[in-house]
Amino acid sequence: MTVTLDRTPNPDRIALALVNGVRVDAGGDYLRVSDPGTDEAVGWVPWGGADQARAAVDAASAAFGPWRAATPDFRANLLRRLALAMHEHTETLAHTLTREQGKPLTEARSEIAYAASFLDWSAEEGRRVAGEYMTAAASHRRILVMRQPLGVVAAITPWNFPAAMITRKLAPALAVGNTAVLKPAEQSPLTALAIAELACVVGFPPGVINVVTGDPDAIGQSWLSDARVRKLSFTGSTEVGRLLVQRAATHLTRLSLELGGHAPVVVFDDADLEVAVASVMSAKFRNAGQTCVCPNRVYVHRSVHEAFVSRMQSAIARLVVGHGLDAGVNVGPLIDDDAIAKVTEHLDDARARGAVVRTGGHLVQPRPGLARRFCAPTLLEGLTSEMRAAREETFGPVLGVQAFDTEAEAIALANALPYGLAAYAFTRGLDRALRVAEALDFGIVGLNETTVSTAQSAFGGTKLSGWGREGGKWGVEEFLEIKSVTIG
Repeated sequence: MTVTLDRTPNPDRIALALVNGVRVDAGGDYLRVSDPGTDEAVGWVPWGGADQARAAVDAASAAFGPWRAATPDFRANLLRRLALAMHEHTETLAHTLTREQGKPLTEARSEIAYAASFLDWSAEEGRRVAGEYMTAAASHRRILVMRQPLGVVAAITPWNFPAAMITRKLAPALAVGNTAVLKPAEQSPLTALAIAELACVVGFPPGVINVVTGDPDAIGQSWLSDARVRKLSFTGSTEVGRLLVQRAATHLTRLSLELGGHAPVVVFDDADLEVAVASVMSAKFRNAGQTCVCPNRVYVHRSVHEAFVSRMQSAIARLVVGHGLDAGVNVGPLIDDDAIAKVTEHLDDARARGAVVRTGGHLVQPRPGLARRFCAPTLLEGLTSEMRAAREETFGPVLGVQAFDTEAEAIALANALPYGLAAYAFTRGLDRALRVAEALDFGIVGLNETTVSTAQSAFGGTKLSGWGREGGKWGVEEFLEIKSVTIG
C-alpha cells in the first residue's frame, strides 16, 4: 500500500497513540487515514517507529507484575466492562470503522458486537485457568503443573476487521495476566485507538494496553528484537508471516500467525441448494469479499451445477454497491487502489482463459463524488486451476465456480493449494459430511454452514495459512506458559 504522510494535519482530527495510559505523539510526520470510498481525510495518527515501540514495551513490562498479581475476577470484570462500553458506544465506533475501512454501517455494527463477544468470552475463560496435581514415579514425590502468563505480548492487526481482530488477540492475553502492545493496520488505526480510549475509561491500569501507530517494519522489528516481548500474534499476508518467523528467531519469540487463505466450497449433488447459495452469499460478499475465510472457489457437482449457478447469479445481481454510510448498501468499496488493481487483473486473466462472467465483472461508481474503488459483485463460470483467481487470494467480490464429477475429484481440487485456513462443504449425507471434513486439509471446516468464527470456537489454519489458534479455550492457551514443579 501507499501511505500518505503529512507534517501539518488538521489538529482537531489527530488521534494520538496510547502508551502507559497517556496520549503520546511521535514528534514527526502524521499518517493520513482516508475514507476508501471518497478519499476524504478521516483523521491523522502519529507515524511512530522504534522509539515509540520501545516505550510501549517499557510501559507494558512495568505493568506486568501488578496485572499478573491481580485476581482473575478483577481482570474479568474489566474485560466485561470494556465489552459493555463497546456496546454502549456502538454507533460511534461503527461510524469510525466504516469511514476508515469502508464496510457498510450494518456490518460495522455487527463487528463491534462480534469484537465485544471476545471480551466477554475471555473474561469467563480466564477465570477457569487451572493447574494439575499428580503423583510421580517415586512415591515420596508430587508434581504440580502451573499455567502462568507469558509477560508482554505484541499484536499486529489487519485493516479488514479493525475491532474484532484486536479483541480476538488481546482479550485472552489480558484475561490470563499478560500485558499488551498493539499496532493496528495503517489503513484503519482509528477504531483501535477508540477502543483503547474506552479501556482507559472503564479502568484498565496504565500500561496494560498500549497502542502505537506508524511504520510497520520499524515497530515489528523493534518488538521482535526485544527479549521482553514473549509472544507476537499477527494476522496478515503469508509473505509478512515468513519475515516475522525469521526475525522471531533472535529471541525465539513465540508466534501466532493467521495468514493468507483461499477458501474452497464443495457443493454435492445431495446439497440443499437454497441453504448453499444463502450461506455462500453471506460469507463471500461480506466486507466486499475482503475476508480471509470468505469462499473464493466453488466446486459444484455437475448434476446441480447449472441450478446452483443460476440461483447464485440471481442472488448476486440483487446486491447493492455503494458507500458504507449510504442506506441499503450491501457491498462497500475495496480498501485501496492496489486492491482494485488486483481484482481487475484477476478478472482480465479469467476472461482470457475462458471464464464466462455470469454477472458483474466490472468496476462501478455508485454515485458522483465516490472514488473508483467499487467493483460489481461478480460470478465467474468455468473456473480452472490455471486462472489466477483459482490460485491467488483475490480479496474482492469475485466468486468462481467449477463443475466436478466425483467426491475424490472435489477433495483433490479443494486441497490443491498451499493454503489451509477455511473450507466449506454442503451435503445432506452424514457419512459424506464426516468423511469430507476429515479429508479437507484446512484448520476450519464448515459443513452446511459458513459462519465459522465465533468467540467459542478455534480459529486458525494449516500449511501456508499459519499456525496457532484464536478463540475459545485454545486462544487462551496460546498466552500461557506451562511450568512443572516437582515436590520432594
